[in-house]
Amino acid sequence: MSAPLSAALLQRLAAFDTPTICNALEQVAPATQATGYTHRPLLCGFPTEAPMVGYARTATIRAKAPPSGTRAEVRALRAAYYRYVEAGPAPAIVVIEDLDGPDAGFGAFWGEVQSAIHRGLGARGLVTNGSVRDIDQWAPGFGFLAGSVSPSHAYANLVAFATAVDVAGMRVQDGDLIHADRHGAVVIPREAVDGVADAAARVAAREARILAVARAPHCTAESLLRTFDELDEIH
Repeated sequence: MSAPLSAALLQRLAAFDTPTICNALEQVAPATQATGYTHRPLLCGFPTEAPMVGYARTATIRAKAPPSGTRAEVRALRAAYYRYVEAGPAPAIVVIEDLDGPDAGFGAFWGEVQSAIHRGLGARGLVTNGSVRDIDQWAPGFGFLAGSVSPSHAYANLVAFATAVDVAGMRVQDGDLIHADRHGAVVIPREAVDGVADAAARVAAREARILAVARAPHCTAESLLRTFDELDEIH
């Protein structure tokens, strides 16, 4: 795993929404234009909160059937997983793939207790194709993007952790840098991260120029086209 990034850089990345980060990545790492982000719908629990930025802790779960191991094995796996969540670089974003296929979300692994536990272990939030519950009792400051809401946990149990996962079309490895907000989530490749914040600032400035013209009382196609030409000449 690469060395953790500075808190200042993480804070700077969190100042931009996830669509702007995706736009910036298209400039810094063009190969990411159609990959590395969630492209299936997810529910955002707290859409007015600031974007989440953190390092992925990955895991897989199932809920339709009881765990296959003994009670002792299940407890040992859960204990090892909690140690894993705590041990990595902070802040963490937990990325959990529900393996129940078309029935993903059959039972909620996440609720009042798990959100509080993970918040206590230093995680910033959650991205999952599975379900959540106990939203009114959810840990304050712990964000989530989830596939659905469910009233029951059914047989929700861990299968593995620190493994590659696929959540809503986003492929994630343990330790990947994740940026997420109400729109979805994206992986910021480590080799691109140094340039992303600067590129995001340029994207935001360019869009501000266009929006100023578009929102003016007497916007015309010609005034917009002149602005596009001027922006294309800026290097």
